Amino acid sequence: MRADATRISTVLGNTVHEGIHPADQAYVSRRPHFINNKHRASRTAVMSLKDSMPNLTSSQASELVSQIFGLIVSEVKPLPSYDDQNFYVRVSDGVEYVLKILNSTDSENLTLVEMQTYIMAFLHQHGLPVQTAIPTCTGQLMSLQTIAPQKSFMKLGKWLQQWMKSSRRSVLERKNFIWNLSSTPLLESYLHVMDGDPMQQLLKDVIQQYKSHVLPNLDSFRKCINHGDFNDHNILVEHDGLAGYKISGILDFGDMSSGYYVFELAITIMYMMIESANAIDVGGPVLAGWESVFPLNEAERNALYFLVLCRFCQSLVLARRAITLYPENEEYLMTTARTGVRHLQQLWELGKEQVERRWFDGAKEYLKTHPGTVPLKGITFL
Repeated sequence: MRADATRISTVLGNTVHEGIHPADQAYVSRRPHFINNKHRASRTAVMSLKDSMPNLTSSQASELVSQIFGLIVSEVKPLPSYDDQNFYVRVSDGVEYVLKILNSTDSENLTLVEMQTYIMAFLHQHGLPVQTAIPTCTGQLMSLQTIAPQKSFMKLGKWLQQWMKSSRRSVLERKNFIWNLSSTPLLESYLHVMDGDPMQQLLKDVIQQYKSHVLPNLDSFRKCINHGDFNDHNILVEHDGLAGYKISGILDFGDMSSGYYVFELAITIMYMMIESANAIDVGGPVLAGWESVFPLNEAERNALYFLVLCRFCQSLVLARRAITLYPENEEYLMTTARTGVRHLQQLWELGKEQVERRWFDGAKEYLKTHPGTVPLKGITFL
């Protein structure tokens, strides 16, 4: 590779369930738009995303789609994005796609991108409404393209083959991945962005609670592969008659990593608190659904409160850090963190005992009033 070349990977996403599209920013056809404004400030503790973001024009994106996928583009326009680049694409027959261009740092780890695509295909095969990718016009899973001084890996494929060997799962052991809850202590390196803010001391206290009450018990948590970002923009719903709503799409697998089941639950509760009018008590219904499928063990129950606090801390600190890189994008970056500050303070002030009582008692009450909540059938966990 030439010194001035940059590797970037792109994915063209196919529609799933009436137009759900993949990518960090998801365009949803025949439904309202759900644009994921996730605030991923950093992929690791040491890299600079600002230098790795792709910067293709709409014309270049259109040319890629035509050249690599053999599609006639009738419309292309950029979608909001943070560390990657995304385009909405409509082709001549009216089908809509999202073209996702990965940042050059993530593109260096192609095995990780392959794993993400494989897991999406695996889940889609097993009936979950997740996005899929489409192959090139030659059926290749990858092809190398040159764009001006840049080189692009075109990463594709409906990976319905069970080609993945178990040893490849080690790629999801993403050491120091800043958005994994195991990396909570790494936030200390960024606390300087909170200098002068009264929240800084609370953040230090939460990190210490993680070290004292969570870290020593990690071996008691059950391991899994975490999606890692079940926020309100990555979960799509649709009307389901008198029953209300049903989940119709699960998006954005870019933050997948090896972790623990209780991490996924904590992340989900945190993001549902952001969107709920009754933030503290929303943990009850979420817990009810979770434990109808996968009951927590004692160590996981004891850690849940601290883990939710930790996710709020990640959101706030990493958003503030991102603002130092992209001050012009402050409004966008602070969308979750600005609301999260209030919830973090309230959780801390109420304390572990009271919050847990409201969550676990709320779950029991929810199950009493919603007797139809039963364990899911036929899902194989990775």
